[in-house]
Amino acid sequence: MTDLTTIQQIAVMALPVLLAITVHEAAHGYAARKFGDNTAMMLGRLSLNPLKHIDPVGTVLVPVVVYLTTGFLFGWAKPVPVNFRNLRNPRRDMALVAAAGPGANLLMAIAWVVIIKLGLLVGDTAPWVTLPLIYMGGFGLLINVILMVLNMLPILPLDGGRVLSPMLPPRLSVYYARLEPYGLYIILGLLVTGLLGQIIWPIVQVVQDLLRGLVGL
Repeated sequence: MTDLTTIQQIAVMALPVLLAITVHEAAHGYAARKFGDNTAMMLGRLSLNPLKHIDPVGTVLVPVVVYLTTGFLFGWAKPVPVNFRNLRNPRRDMALVAAAGPGANLLMAIAWVVIIKLGLLVGDTAPWVTLPLIYMGGFGLLINVILMVLNMLPILPLDGGRVLSPMLPPRLSVYYARLEPYGLYIILGLLVTGLLGQIIWPIVQVVQDLLRGLVGL
């Protein structure tokens, strides 16, 4: 997207980012409700309205600063509240609720790949439609795969940590849960040292290649 102006880049990136964050968080809420917890619904967080999920610092300030200084996109939204004690099978359902967010990102990544394919099929017959579809689809694919891979890292409070925790023996799970207050510092440390990119970028690239292959790109 280097051939686009700053305004054009923002226009291309805005919708994929908002959808990636909003649907990810809403998926947690819908999954929690399915398994017995209505906390998100009662607090008005069971919504596809982006304003319900945007954190001024984590969704706006941090991603902009980190992207401009490192070229890496990193941030967070307001987590959807889930009371795991309300779940019918807390250990199993906690993992399923956590996996719902990255699962939603995977589905959106597939949808954006299809949009890229449609843009290419339109081709030169309507360039004013083709280029926006391809650029937006490409970024939509990228941001959703990044969010999926990043969130599935086995570090609490990331979704991957919440998926892993119930799979551990109860005693070990208790010790593992004690690491949660330090999770954000661990992630920031990995980011600052460059290790985070080294861990997730190869996976991101493989997943993108696989999804592109699904539609013959």
